[in-house]
Amino acid sequence: MVLVAAYSATVEANVLDTVTPDFWMPAAALGLVFLGLHLVIRWLAPFADPALLPAVALLNGIGVGFLRRYDLAKAAPADRETLAIFAGTGGRQLAWTLGAVILAAGLLAIMRDHRSLSRYAYTLGLAGIVLVMIPAVLPARFSEINNAKLWIRIGGFSIQPGEFAKLALLAFFAYYLVRKREVLSLASRRVLGIDFPRGRDLGPVLVVWIISLLVLVFEKDLGTSLLYFGMFVVTLYIATERVSWLLIGLILFFGGAYLAYLLGSTVGGPFLNFYDRAQIWLDPFAEPYDRGYQLVQGLLTLGTGGLFGAGPGGGQPTLLPEVQTDFIFAGIGEEIGLFGLSALLVVYLLVVERGLRAALAVRDSFGKLLAGGLAFTLGLQVFVIVGGISKLIPLTGQTTPFLSAGGSSLMANWLLIAVLLRVSDGARRPVTGGGPAARPSGGPPEQLHGAPTEVIRP
Repeated sequence: MVLVAAYSATVEANVLDTVTPDFWMPAAALGLVFLGLHLVIRWLAPFADPALLPAVALLNGIGVGFLRRYDLAKAAPADRETLAIFAGTGGRQLAWTLGAVILAAGLLAIMRDHRSLSRYAYTLGLAGIVLVMIPAVLPARFSEINNAKLWIRIGGFSIQPGEFAKLALLAFFAYYLVRKREVLSLASRRVLGIDFPRGRDLGPVLVVWIISLLVLVFEKDLGTSLLYFGMFVVTLYIATERVSWLLIGLILFFGGAYLAYLLGSTVGGPFLNFYDRAQIWLDPFAEPYDRGYQLVQGLLTLGTGGLFGAGPGGGQPTLLPEVQTDFIFAGIGEEIGLFGLSALLVVYLLVVERGLRAALAVRDSFGKLLAGGLAFTLGLQVFVIVGGISKLIPLTGQTTPFLSAGGSSLMANWLLIAVLLRVSDGARRPVTGGGPAARPSGGPPEQLHGAPTEVIRP
């Protein structure tokens, strides 16, 4: 929070030519919120990984600081110095952060053992599918923003159900693959040193592939489709340790995306939106003031930032469409440069690495797949966002975790961190003979999975 306060002070110095007496208040408010969560973690999950909360708090704090900077840029010059600290997009993000942290603390209080999620695996799987499909079947006026049908909009309220669906689906994937991994690990033939599965075992992958293509076509978003399919294939790889599943997944996804592109160019209809996005990606400068405007402005913003950036408060975020949500990474990049963005990516990498470490250390298969899938999903979402902004892949409607404005993404990702904290607590908890620490309150794994606890040996 000291870094967040320094960021806020620098923003005011560059935008206002002075530093107001209350520049420190957002950082102080965030500090109290995160201190409260820290105390909850020490009480409810005392062995949880201590690096997760500070890393995520830094990302969340930088996001709030930049949104406050965006509010200053939008305000009239005469009103900037008197703009209330808790007003505008930055103030709403502070409120959403409080709500998200309370939700994460509540999940830690309710879920005393991550294995208890497996009891509701099929319910969570069904709920995840329903949440994914709701925006696709709603009329565009209730679900579409920026040509992507990812929302539920009622009056002035909107929610992105897909953010919560990924958590529910991951819990179901982990449970299903724990039960089926022996079958899915069987190989039928060996090609170039890689063991490929039997044809009749491809069913689950094909089902998820079809669902991801439906998301791509009817919700008009490549990022969400890639996220759902990617997290299933990687969880499958973690469960079976078969590289062939990764190859099959890549072939299916890119083959499906290319098929959708061809159908968009010939048939049109629901495939036309993806075709247009692919065309913008291939050559955004063909129509720099029309269809390619947002991507072109994002590339120019990153180029303006250069290596060291214009400094916090020294950029022009109002020239970049949707800078508070989809393009916040580019807006921040203009002011902190390539080195600053690299530092943010390293913080994300740290969170992912600690999640994978928890997956390696936890003693049950369900926890391994759950933590590994959650960590990879967070990393994949960051890749999808940064890849779209930097023109590596077509633009998506995904938000940058913990940085972008919006309550759905912030709450879902804090819930993700809460689950990782719970898994890491179980992984790091010392095992003593017959004591309560040897068997957390969620019940023995044999009751939840039908199999004894697995011990990972060096």
